[in-house]
Amino acid sequence: MNRMLEPRLARGLAAALALVVAGVSHAQPAPNAVVNVYSARHYQTDEAMYANFTKETGIRINRIEGKEDELLERIRNEGASSPADVFITVDASRLELADKAGVFQPVQSKALDARIPSNLRTPNWFAFSTRARVIVYGNKAGINPEWVQTYEDLANPRLKGQVCVRSGSHPYNLSLGAALLTHDGEAKTEAWAKGLVANFARAPKGGDTDQLRAVAAGECGVALANTYYVARLMRSAKPEDVKDMAALTVVWPNQKSWGTHVNVSGAGVIKTAPNKANAVKFLEYLAGDSAQAYFADGNNEWPVVKTVVVKNPALDKLGPFKADELPVDKWAPNTVAAQKVFDRAGWR
Repeated sequence: MNRMLEPRLARGLAAALALVVAGVSHAQPAPNAVVNVYSARHYQTDEAMYANFTKETGIRINRIEGKEDELLERIRNEGASSPADVFITVDASRLELADKAGVFQPVQSKALDARIPSNLRTPNWFAFSTRARVIVYGNKAGINPEWVQTYEDLANPRLKGQVCVRSGSHPYNLSLGAALLTHDGEAKTEAWAKGLVANFARAPKGGDTDQLRAVAAGECGVALANTYYVARLMRSAKPEDVKDMAALTVVWPNQKSWGTHVNVSGAGVIKTAPNKANAVKFLEYLAGDSAQAYFADGNNEWPVVKTVVVKNPALDKLGPFKADELPVDKWAPNTVAAQKVFDRAGWR
């Protein structure tokens, strides 16, 4: 071997190893390399994350956005000729639905296995960010903090006429129901759902931000919401948002039992992906430091990679909490059963 090349080769090997450790492969792509992403994440802050992938890898992203059901139906209708390489969405119940429909294929990646905790991945799809489902109560609602320390507390009759929540058919609530089913069993979960419905201040409507505003306005005393909705209001400088947050207190539920329910945003490689190698590189990129930081700083989600430094003042202010570490592949399959339980309870 030419001795002039040995130091250069050593430096090249060291650089390649560093990239693998960081969870991103920078092998030179083929000319005009692409990855076709079907995305149900509708956050403007993701634009920078996608642009950075192309900058780092040279692989261009073709992105089609839509609602989860529409995108899955499109993939099924396109069949073997589908151009889709990756399906990315929010909520474990939606990822599980895609998996049950046979949309994904198994992915073997040392980088993904090393970076993503085992309880946040399955053989066919991976979580890349998390969001917690918290209890929020009004400071002037006369709510004793001891009354709202667990999800189960929300079904206690002393909260009659106090609870605001979005539809029971929404995936965020179905995922919580699936976790409750796994922890508490069907009978207890159905009794909980019936008690919750009996405590409604109004018929379910709107999104999580609407529930927060309703509590702040005194329309109800307590609500459920995902943390990134809370963090958005916390980071807002709008006078109405500042006023609303001043009227609210956030509770981490179930800290003395199984922990606060954590949902995910994740992705998988399509079974018929025409650009499988690029699709895997994209998933590995999402587990890399730069993309993980985008999830936290851009959309107020927690990165799944614990070593990533989060520079988000709202998440810092929310503080540490005990998260439910039940593996997603243990509770996500129960979302269909959760819907049946909610239907029987009258949570529409």
